[in-house]
Amino acid sequence: QVQLVESGGGLVPAGGSLRLSCTASGLSFSNYAMGWFRQAPGKEREFVAGIRWSGVPTYADSVKGRFTISRDNAKNTVYLQMNSMKPEDTDVYYCAADRSLRTVARAYDYWGQGTQVTVSS
Repeated sequence: QVQLVESGGGLVPAGGSLRLSCTASGLSFSNYAMGWFRQAPGKEREFVAGIRWSGVPTYADSVKGRFTISRDNAKNTVYLQMNSMKPEDTDVYYCAADRSLRTVARAYDYWGQGTQVTVSS
C-alpha cells in the first residue's frame, strides 16, 4: 500500500520561508518522479514543482526563483523549500508520485493528504 505523508505546513508572514516534506512508503521511491501541487477551495489542483527520479527539477513560472524542490532517495523523501513567500502562495499543498514527471494532476497515481500553507500579508 502506497502512502505519501506531507508535513511542514503552517502560517508564515509574507517574505518568510517554509519547508515542506513528503515521505513515501510502499513504492520504489528512487524510480518515481515526485510532484508538488497546490489547491485553493473551488479551484483546480495546480502544479508547483516536480523532480524526476534523476533529480532534474521543473517549476511553475509562478514559483521559479523562490521555491526549490529536492529529494533524498535514502530517506524516501521529497522536499519543497519555499522562500520569499507571498499571500497568493496560500493553499493546501499536496505531494504526488508517478513513474514520469507530469504537470497535470490527473496523471498522478498516488497522492498525500495535503498540508495547509498560509501566508499572511
